[in-house]
Amino acid sequence: MAPKVSPSCRLVFCLLISAAVLRPGLGWYTVNSAYGDTIVMPCRLDVPQNLMFGKWKYEKPDGSPVFIAFRSSTKKSVQYDDVPEYKDRLSLSENYTLSINNAKISDEKRFVCMLVTEDNVFEAPTLVKVFKQPSKPEIVNQAPYLETEQLKKLGDCISRDSYPEGNITWYRNGKVLHPLVGEVDILFKKEIDPVTQLYTMTSSLEYKTTKADIQMPFTCSVTYYGPSGQKTIHSEQTIFDIYYPTEQVTIQVLPPKNAIKEGDNITLQCLGNGNPPPEEFMFYLPGQPEGIRSSNTYTLTDVRRNATGDYKCSLIDKRSMIASTTITVHYLDLSLNPSGEVTKQIGDALPVSCTISASRNATVVWMKDNIRLRSSPSFSSLHYQDAGNYVCETALQEVEGLKKRESLTLIVEGKPQIKMTKKTDPSGLSKTIICHVEGFPKPAIQWTITGSGSVINQTEESPYINGRYYSKIIISPEENVTLTCTAENQLERTVNSLNVSANENREKVNDQAKLIVGIVVGLLLAALVAGVVYWLYMKKSKTASKHVNKDLGNMEENKKLEENNHKTEA
Repeated sequence: MAPKVSPSCRLVFCLLISAAVLRPGLGWYTVNSAYGDTIVMPCRLDVPQNLMFGKWKYEKPDGSPVFIAFRSSTKKSVQYDDVPEYKDRLSLSENYTLSINNAKISDEKRFVCMLVTEDNVFEAPTLVKVFKQPSKPEIVNQAPYLETEQLKKLGDCISRDSYPEGNITWYRNGKVLHPLVGEVDILFKKEIDPVTQLYTMTSSLEYKTTKADIQMPFTCSVTYYGPSGQKTIHSEQTIFDIYYPTEQVTIQVLPPKNAIKEGDNITLQCLGNGNPPPEEFMFYLPGQPEGIRSSNTYTLTDVRRNATGDYKCSLIDKRSMIASTTITVHYLDLSLNPSGEVTKQIGDALPVSCTISASRNATVVWMKDNIRLRSSPSFSSLHYQDAGNYVCETALQEVEGLKKRESLTLIVEGKPQIKMTKKTDPSGLSKTIICHVEGFPKPAIQWTITGSGSVINQTEESPYINGRYYSKIIISPEENVTLTCTAENQLERTVNSLNVSANENREKVNDQAKLIVGIVVGLLLAALVAGVVYWLYMKKSKTASKHVNKDLGNMEENKKLEENNHKTEA
């Protein structure tokens, strides 16, 4: 209960002045509010029955009061004092609860609820605390890259609009970074906006990186106090490009191949393991003591076997840091002797050799007219069937595309050779004469006949195979004849003859024919006679039957006649 007011001071003005020096018996009460929300402050006093009015005030830093709201218990009306910072922001309820909308940092004061009766003033103080959550921290002014073994500013972590001020913490891969002389340096500063009274916190990090920091995420966080206690907000992760010097160089051949052959184009590529990688190198070729300055690649075109050797590269400024590789240029030579088109005579000898020179063992294959041979050809005495197209082919199995081939077109020539044979038909009526010819180029065959006789089949030729073929005729000579076979090609004209006698069985054949004709004619005559006799016999038999009674004496004579007829018929 507040002290009693002097009876001489009955006026409201005196009561309020007296209240300024009175202190309530209630303890401190705090209301926490978020920035921008509505501050709600209950009066926390029991309303007395003889209440005249209620009033709210706040205290300035020097302790002087500023009245802001008044409510009469009888008229139920509310009056708000002309305080610019609270214009249109206050609301006083019937139970004397004061609400302040759109909480600001400047609202953080000590407010007092006053209930006034005729003889007493009751007070209840309330302390208002306003909190503002800061913005999500972000890492700005980031270094484009960091260099190993150098203390360099990584960036600034900034968080804005906080109340009260927050605290910023740095992390590497989720672990807190603490200041460490020469390695980690953290500088924190805060600024307050004179209008909003909100804080902006900035933390700058200087960091000495190593290769272990490659791809490591860096983050920061802000820790602040809110109406419900302490909270933390983290930034997004940031990964920095770490520069470090080259410690090793390597050399490789492009494009990657299992083997390199003559005629290939190859590119040497030199790489350093630093970041950023070196852009220029020195290349050293076999037999050339002076290096060639180039970018990280050096190309050799149409390489030959003499390009085999060790290739090296180094840094421009550190020539002791060198890398090397050995390149073997594979080669394959083939020499066929003889080669091209070769013409030889039948019976000649022809040595053939296919010589191989290669960087490693090579396989050799012989083909004749696209058919694989079991062994290499060798000719001690040429035959017509030896003619053809020979190919010697070689390859290196381990080297893709490395193969060689040469060809030999062998032509075997020969003068025409003739052999004549004779064959008599089983009937004996004709004879087959065959002229066998051998030679190349293909000889032309011509027949001539001396004597008379009919040619049943003038010519018939066989296919020309391996320099041989034949021609035959079938003849039926009427007398002894001579057949001549002529064979001719570009080399020579050859003639051969064969005497053919008339058919020995022709007279026997004629006699047999005459005999057959005679037999046939005899049989025809006999048949005619028998027919005439039979006709006569039948006629006489009819006459005899009519006169049988008259002329019995002639029976003997008729019998004899009949017997004679039978004999004749037989």
